[in-house]
Amino acid sequence: MTAEENFAKLGLVLPPAPKPLGVYKPLLVDGRLVYLSGHGPVNADGTLILGRVGKELDEEAGKLAARQVGLTLLSTIRTQLGSLDRIKRVIKVLGMVSCDADFEKHPYIINGCSELFAAVWGVDNGIGVRSAVGMGSLPGGIPVEIEALFELH
Repeated sequence: MTAEENFAKLGLVLPPAPKPLGVYKPLLVDGRLVYLSGHGPVNADGTLILGRVGKELDEEAGKLAARQVGLTLLSTIRTQLGSLDRIKRVIKVLGMVSCDADFEKHPYIINGCSELFAAVWGVDNGIGVRSAVGMGSLPGGIPVEIEALFELH
């Protein structure tokens, strides 16, 4: 099945692709590589999920926020490239979690995005290398920010 077919099977809705909040491009193609700038969790109505993981959001809500960031990244890919099928594989994901210094489950939170990508592109192509780190704060009070690198077909 194609990435678009896999996504349709999930029954999820893409949020609107966000516009840059600063001086940067949301997506840049360099040869066969597709770089996506850091994205936050945009809801289907265009609002943001807000809060810190471990405070306003529990771990499950944080993981869902990370999945929502994944959906936002997919929205940017579809908006900028026309189709999720243009992507061959995930190369790297960098996930940042807004949390207190004693929070230690960053990888679990970022699994929300990684599991989505695995469902869209399959385990072989949807799982790349990854870092999951904690941050004292993130822009606008969002709980999760994720940037990613993909390979084009």
